[in-house]
Amino acid sequence: MGVTYKCLIVDDEKPAHQVLLSHIKQCDDLECIGNAYSGKEALTFLQNNEIDILFLDINMPLVSGLELLEMLPVKPSTIVTTAYSDFALESYQNDAIDYLLKPISFSKFLKAVEKAKIFCKDRKENKKKSVPLSVLIKEDGFDYYIDMNDIIYVESAGNYIKIFTKSRRKSYFVYGSLSGFKTELIGDNFVQVHRSFIINKECIKERFMSKVVLINEDEVPIGRKYQILLDQ
Repeated sequence: MGVTYKCLIVDDEKPAHQVLLSHIKQCDDLECIGNAYSGKEALTFLQNNEIDILFLDINMPLVSGLELLEMLPVKPSTIVTTAYSDFALESYQNDAIDYLLKPISFSKFLKAVEKAKIFCKDRKENKKKSVPLSVLIKEDGFDYYIDMNDIIYVESAGNYIKIFTKSRRKSYFVYGSLSGFKTELIGDNFVQVHRSFIINKECIKERFMSKVVLINEDEVPIGRKYQILLDQ
């Protein structure tokens, strides 16, 4: 029996679901296991179900497709499906596999799916390898291995990030982006709570509506869009 790729369709318009579902049904190795009509609904589904391929619309109420991608610590193989060409660059920057403009033909759908399958296969191969318990960073020309459990939170600072840990009084100051560093973090404890902050949930001392106080007494703001992710 061959591999079956589990799919989720996220779009606030029912006709878009019908088109994609029709395409999926023509492929023996694809299975649609869920339909979500908002970013919030999709986030709940993704936290309770494992999928391989995500078909994602951009313009949706409350949480847009791009905001949803930014929230996800581990992104599935994502194919953006939209009526607008304006968001292609931002979609690829958020690790989208392909960008399809509506109406979506079956031939273009197939090409995008083939790319997504390759991504899925590569990810499964990587999962077979040992999972690192630490992350390698470079500061002032020196290499440091930081234990994942030692990290309290990470803050974006322009072209740099600041990494705050339990074992070091001052933060590490490292060249790079928050989104890039997020891909290095392993485990469910790390969650993005603001465009500029990722925290270790195990290090929360107090939780308020618009901020969290961490075990080192630092206060980190909670972005409105990210409250959903932290609550779940």
